[in-house]
Amino acid sequence: MSDLLLNYINGSWQRAEAQHQAVRNPASAAVLAEVPLTPAAEAARAVEFAQAAYLEWRQVPATERVQYLFRFKFLLEDALDDLARTITNECGKTYAESVGELRRGIENVETACGIPLLMQGYNNEDIARGIDEHMIRQPLGVVAAITPFNFPAMIPLWFLPYAVATGNTFILKPSERVPMTSAKLFALIDRLALPKGVLQLLNGGKETVDALLDHPYVRAVSFVGSTPVAKYIYSRAAANGKRAQCQGGAKNPVVIMPDADMEMTTRIVADSAFGCAGQRCLASSVAITVGEARNVFTEHIADAALNRVVGYGLDDGVQMGPVISAESKTRIESLIAKSEAEGAQALVDGRGKSVRGYEDGYWVYPTLLDGVPPDGEIARTEIFGPVLSLMHAHDIDEAIQLVNARSYGNMACIFTNSGAAARQFRAQAHAGNIGINVGVAAPMAFYPFSGWGESFFGDLHGQGKHGVEFYTQTKVVVERWYSNWSRQF
Repeated sequence: MSDLLLNYINGSWQRAEAQHQAVRNPASAAVLAEVPLTPAAEAARAVEFAQAAYLEWRQVPATERVQYLFRFKFLLEDALDDLARTITNECGKTYAESVGELRRGIENVETACGIPLLMQGYNNEDIARGIDEHMIRQPLGVVAAITPFNFPAMIPLWFLPYAVATGNTFILKPSERVPMTSAKLFALIDRLALPKGVLQLLNGGKETVDALLDHPYVRAVSFVGSTPVAKYIYSRAAANGKRAQCQGGAKNPVVIMPDADMEMTTRIVADSAFGCAGQRCLASSVAITVGEARNVFTEHIADAALNRVVGYGLDDGVQMGPVISAESKTRIESLIAKSEAEGAQALVDGRGKSVRGYEDGYWVYPTLLDGVPPDGEIARTEIFGPVLSLMHAHDIDEAIQLVNARSYGNMACIFTNSGAAARQFRAQAHAGNIGINVGVAAPMAFYPFSGWGESFFGDLHGQGKHGVEFYTQTKVVVERWYSNWSRQF
């Protein structure tokens, strides 16, 4: 019998009076748990608790607030194995990928522990005679994050540590596909003995999200997911006068120059395109070979795709797991067929595969599409699966044109031994995250997770100083104090 998951509201675990949805292991289709789809009234109740908690929490000194994060970091380290196994079971990625995800999340907790420095303001004495001016940062109030299935631990930790360290109260609405990881994160948070209402977990679907977007006490919303939903979240939040940072989809190109180290490049691009079954917003989805790189890279990457070991992520030697759901499998396979109809050739075809012992899982093997037309639908569509499209250019200028001929702008990478080519690419490629001989240009926690175009809606990104600025509002104080000394001027 599967577990019935609970919400964490006002410092205690509470059952939602709601419909429930099955959470399945994508490798076996087995039901792992039942997650509630919390109705709007219960979501509003959580917001009310968060607002009440904020009035006290904002007055706690930053040096005291971060002590909870220091303890949280060590609890995460101790629970890393259990959390990683949970991520693998509900998300499908390999154990090593789950551990890597947790490491990046923990880095954000560590960075947010520097809030006493990161949220400092600045001041000037005597901007006019006897007058001083100060800029200080203050928290917003209640903030919320709506997070996706593909990184159930890391992405909540892009937001949560910065929000509470800067003095806000925080509500997490995780993906209903992967709620078990969030439940375990909040089991750790429960051990911190935070004041009630500072951190809350609210499971649910669209009704839950809309309740957060519409509630007047919610001051800011963070989101990661598809571009259509990012646009919806951003527009509804903005219409309600809220701050929003909404990370959308991607179609990430990598350029392979003729002078690239092909062995290294192939290994890195294969990990980028097929790692996490291609279900990450920084997955390489289009490889653009330049000149003589075409034949040799195509041969190498086809071999890498054919030989990647696919299976259940907790089994030894597995390099790639399943996609998240039966619906995703169907959508990805239909997009591969669509690409063939547009003239592409499936050099390696991952459709119609299964894994022994896990025949009911949602398997799409690594797929390599050659000759994808740059103006075709597949060249513009985020597949979000282990599918790499090949395009070809005569020179770097043409390659950069292909890179920039898309609406997304999350990441673009180049593989080369030429400093001049790398510099040109860095300057001209339209993307917020650039990789030079790097296949997944994921910023460290103390840099913003950038994104351009249809990949991001907002002004301030997650992580680092951007996170601090997003979760604080500036106040400028101009002050003058009269004294006998000052009157002589």
